[in-house]
Amino acid sequence: MAVASLPGGAANATSEQEATELSPYTAKYRTTARGMALTLNRKLERNADNSYTLTNGGKIMVVGFHEMSVFSTRGTSIIPKSYVYQGTGLINRRREIHFTQGADTIRSLYKDQWYDLPYEDGTLDRFSQQEQLRLFLLNDPDPREDISIRVADGKRVKEYLLRYMGEAVLDTPMGQLQTLHFKRIHDDPDRTSDTWIAPELDYLMVKTVHVEDGSTTTVMITEAKLQGR
Repeated sequence: MAVASLPGGAANATSEQEATELSPYTAKYRTTARGMALTLNRKLERNADNSYTLTNGGKIMVVGFHEMSVFSTRGTSIIPKSYVYQGTGLINRRREIHFTQGADTIRSLYKDQWYDLPYEDGTLDRFSQQEQLRLFLLNDPDPREDISIRVADGKRVKEYLLRYMGEAVLDTPMGQLQTLHFKRIHDDPDRTSDTWIAPELDYLMVKTVHVEDGSTTTVMITEAKLQGR
């Protein structure tokens, strides 16, 4: 099983020199849930200090959200700095996750209360973990394995187990795309999360389908532009 953790010692030095880096991009997605449609705008930028800022958000009428993750990379590992989610309109909800290098705890804001979560190398926030999967695949294009990622979210740290389900060709607004299919394994058998990622788009997420409490949320890519293409 591949595990999202920091390589150590000399192996890390080698991976830093040889690892394929993340490419900045902009992408649009269409999501549908409970009969409502929303356009999401996602962007990955590389900052002057070589860190990254990942943003995502959308709004329909008076309801919307915006989320942002700031992180750097070391070889094939993402080093998170902060994550902020802000809901707007009817659901004015805010979440924050803050990582401090050298600290043994992570600060997490959830439902207006701050929590100290235990820190271990390789722990990410719920947004940057998507780029960690992308970074892994950029450097291991033939996964054939499950991937475990540790995520700080709300009041606790969770283990995301992503099971590799195989290849699939999807019809999208961008045409047919060859994808890799991953399924997140949940404790609740009635809850499912599936993700499809396109190698030809530098492993960008193409589609997700999430089922919870009898409701299905689907997200589909509609356009994408990668730096250098």
